[in-house]
Amino acid sequence: MYTEEQLRKYPYFAEKIEEEGMYGILDQLTGLVSRGHILWFAQWLIAHEIPFSFAMVDLDNFKFVNDTYGHHIGDAVLADVARSLAERVRDFGVVGRFGGDEFLMVNLRDTNYDDVKAFFTSLYDGSVLRRNVAAGDCSPFVTATVGCAIYPVDARNYDELFEMIDKTLYRGKVKGRNCYIIYVKEKHRDIVIRQIARRGMYTTYSRVIRAFEMVPGLRNRLHSVMPLLMEELQISELYYTGRDRVMRAVRNSGVAVPVQDLDELIRNEDMFSDNSLEKVKERSPAFYAALAEREIETLCVVRVSMDGETDGYLICAEPRNRRIWQEAECALLYFLAKMIAARIRIDGETLA
Repeated sequence: MYTEEQLRKYPYFAEKIEEEGMYGILDQLTGLVSRGHILWFAQWLIAHEIPFSFAMVDLDNFKFVNDTYGHHIGDAVLADVARSLAERVRDFGVVGRFGGDEFLMVNLRDTNYDDVKAFFTSLYDGSVLRRNVAAGDCSPFVTATVGCAIYPVDARNYDELFEMIDKTLYRGKVKGRNCYIIYVKEKHRDIVIRQIARRGMYTTYSRVIRAFEMVPGLRNRLHSVMPLLMEELQISELYYTGRDRVMRAVRNSGVAVPVQDLDELIRNEDMFSDNSLEKVKERSPAFYAALAEREIETLCVVRVSMDGETDGYLICAEPRNRRIWQEAECALLYFLAKMIAARIRIDGETLA
């Protein structure tokens, strides 16, 4: 993808092209700059005290694309996103492939917070990092999580700078992915990156069971498991409805919003999750209005039912967050919904 003419305008690459030619500089799948050279370019800029913003772009749930459509489609998606990223910084930066579904971006134009924010906002407008990618006879929907920091505003050396983009990328994943995070010292300096691999399923589920069973009454049980759900799902609130289809909140007892058309959204499924509210708006306008009032952009809804009888729904809906719900997160909600349904039948209670 990158041509010799495009790269030679940067002194670092002009020198490397003379030494090893273009073949040794480019990633063979995407045509971007290779991992080694994009990292060395960043180090060269720091050594020469040239300001730039540095970002890592991680495609969300890319394994799903490979598993669903095949690796040939996955490769086509990678190449398409790579071209789009390179085109966006063609006149003022360079993009490299870090490995797998991750890219590194050097931006020599935008070197303050406001300009970097405007730049990444433009990438998420549906043209680069939040869109369907035409590949073969399919069009997978692709989103990405980005972590970014600025030299020399945020860091004075390469190791510090890379640590900061690593922290901000991690923060974006914890928030639910499909977003960009720009380093802000007051917000992000104390982030400690833990292993993304969380506790085993047995440990997580057993903790939820213990918390759920330790108190009587469904509302008390929901209060009891809420701290664990906040930790595991990174949510601030959990909503639910009973048979009356009135949406209530576990933590905020003042919420009571009629959502009589919620069944039209779920239909015959046990679960609905999406990082867009278009289907909600189309199928369940009353429910959509309740979400829009709370600035909610993405949600996961799980049916509370047993033996074909619906008792209500659990609703995870975070404001101002277009997160992507992971399979393990949906499974935990489904497990909780089944415990609630069983307890309703044992105790004769209702979700209210």
